[in-house]
Amino acid sequence: MIIFDKDLEKDAVLEIGRLMAAAARTSPKGKGADTITTVLLTGDDKNRVAKRMEVIAENEDIPFFKRDADNIYQVPAVLIIGTSFEPRGVPYCGDCGYENCQGCLEEGNGRCNFNIIDLGIALGSAVAVAALHHVDNRIMFSCAKAVLELGIMPVGIKMAYAIPLSLSSKSPFFDR
Repeated sequence: MIIFDKDLEKDAVLEIGRLMAAAARTSPKGKGADTITTVLLTGDDKNRVAKRMEVIAENEDIPFFKRDADNIYQVPAVLIIGTSFEPRGVPYCGDCGYENCQGCLEEGNGRCNFNIIDLGIALGSAVAVAALHHVDNRIMFSCAKAVLELGIMPVGIKMAYAIPLSLSSKSPFFDR
């Protein structure tokens, strides 16, 4: 069997995406509670997200959504990492802006700071894996916003970020 570079690189990106998802899963979590969800997008699903980003760019007059959509079209895969906002029940916290977790739950609009911090740690763990394997990447709000609007993430995921992955002679994220 002979496997040429483009097929090798596509397979490598998918494998690195899987390893990044594993790193996000095993990253440290506040109170040991895991609210992290990962999704790897390729092909038509990835392009559907890029198309939604273009629509947002035009409808909302946000040029960087179009620039980022162009990047999404160029890459073979995008890892999405998201979290819910389930309060952790940490006594004497109030970081969410409410007196306690019960107040956060009753209001329904609170954002548990532990979930958000855990998301940041998961993102850092994931991009460290990409960097270790020399895969170009960029953390994007815009792509994940489109993913959330399209309902790709499971119900309950309230915040997410995207990490497009590229193996090419020059990073598509360099001259933006």
